[in-house]
Amino acid sequence: MIRTGLLVAALATSLCAKEIPPDTGVPVSVVITAQGQHNAPAPPLTGNDILVSQDKQHRPITGLEPMRGTTGLQLWVLIDDGSNANLGAQISDLRRFIQSQPSNTEIGIGYLRNGSVEKLQPLTADHDLAARAIRLPSGPPGISASPYLALSELIHKWPAASGAREVLMVSSGIDPIYGSGPSNPYLDQAIHNAQRAGVVVYSIYYPSAGMLGRSNRQIFWGQNYLAQISDETGGALYWLGAAPPPSLTPYLDDLNHRLNGQYLLTFLARPEAKSALQRVEIKAETPHVSLAAPSQVYVPGESAK
Repeated sequence: MIRTGLLVAALATSLCAKEIPPDTGVPVSVVITAQGQHNAPAPPLTGNDILVSQDKQHRPITGLEPMRGTTGLQLWVLIDDGSNANLGAQISDLRRFIQSQPSNTEIGIGYLRNGSVEKLQPLTADHDLAARAIRLPSGPPGISASPYLALSELIHKWPAASGAREVLMVSSGIDPIYGSGPSNPYLDQAIHNAQRAGVVVYSIYYPSAGMLGRSNRQIFWGQNYLAQISDETGGALYWLGAAPPPSLTPYLDDLNHRLNGQYLLTFLARPEAKSALQRVEIKAETPHVSLAAPSQVYVPGESAK
């Protein structure tokens, strides 16, 4: 009976695979980041160098476009208003990073406070204007509430754009509302929202002011939360233990390096009845090249047509 069941299951799987030709599907675009060995620039890639799998089934690639200088980027720099006040010594690093961006990059400046984003400077191509909007964090402990609630709010209100949408979040990652633990519903929802909207999240750990910033347990989980949202969206976390970094410049230089290696990848996802996030695996077939990409992508279903 077991063998018969396995045979029937295998036959059903085979029939389902035949019903969906491999060269058809739903077009999905996603931002990926290529890196060479030891952080060296990756060689130029083509669609033939990328392998996309969905449920262990290879999906056809229809486009791969280098983004830097060609595709517009909207980048929000979000600073936790509950950060330690010595972040003020790093403001010049952030301003130089902003002013170094290509002319087709729009930059917004916001502060995480009370579970929302205070937008000091809406998205603008005037990088000097954006750089001048950065100020010292106000510093009251816990003023940021949940940084993940704030990020979800920003994404929810972020209009769709023709180019890429990315976030650099400077925060301890500590969630004063939910606290610490192996799971956090606000974090989970922020990851879902970012993946649904195709937003890549980079984060820099910076200590929080007050008692929360001195709690080893809170620090541990805050860093884990930041690592999770960065990894799941195709970004990266920068951190140096529990202490503030002496300079943000090495982090921001690496972020520039990553932005230079980004591509807009388009492939045909397997169609589903309903719109949903689908888990995918994106790999480089070129030797000594690694790819950072979101773990899930949004695939419009038949009901969305």
